Amino acid sequence: MSGLIAETKAIAVLEACRRRGILLATAESCTGGLIAASLTDIGGSSDVVDRGFVTYSNEAKREMIGVPDELIAKYGAVSEEVALAMASGSLARSNAGIAVSVTGIAGPGGGSETKPVGLVWFALALKDKPTVAARHLFVDHGRASIRHAAVNTALDMVLRALL
Repeated sequence: MSGLIAETKAIAVLEACRRRGILLATAESCTGGLIAASLTDIGGSSDVVDRGFVTYSNEAKREMIGVPDELIAKYGAVSEEVALAMASGSLARSNAGIAVSVTGIAGPGGGSETKPVGLVWFALALKDKPTVAARHLFVDHGRASIRHAAVNTALDMVLRALL
């Protein structure tokens, strides 16, 4: 994803949040804060971005946003269940009205037959709405490519939810 596309999408997310009068939170694992960074790269974003949780480790997922150990043990950190808990937990532990989460396998290692490199789960929590999840399997063109594709997808999810 080119920098211009990411910037344009981030600006659109910020404007959509402003129109709705809501703050945004992120809960990120494999993207390591890139979603929040893409938003805060835009001047004036502080009126919309409430906070970003970088929950790279399972311990951080549990401590910072309340993902139950049982979910991680049963389904693994890269799962629909954990993505949903991450989004809900970040919404509950922030002042945000919308939260997006991402957990995946960016590679080059860490993949398996059932969870290959490029598998990323996303979830979106919007106050007073059911939390929804989406699964994507990105083509493995390298770690950076997968992470940037995940940022793009997360921003798209937020935009769709707000428009």
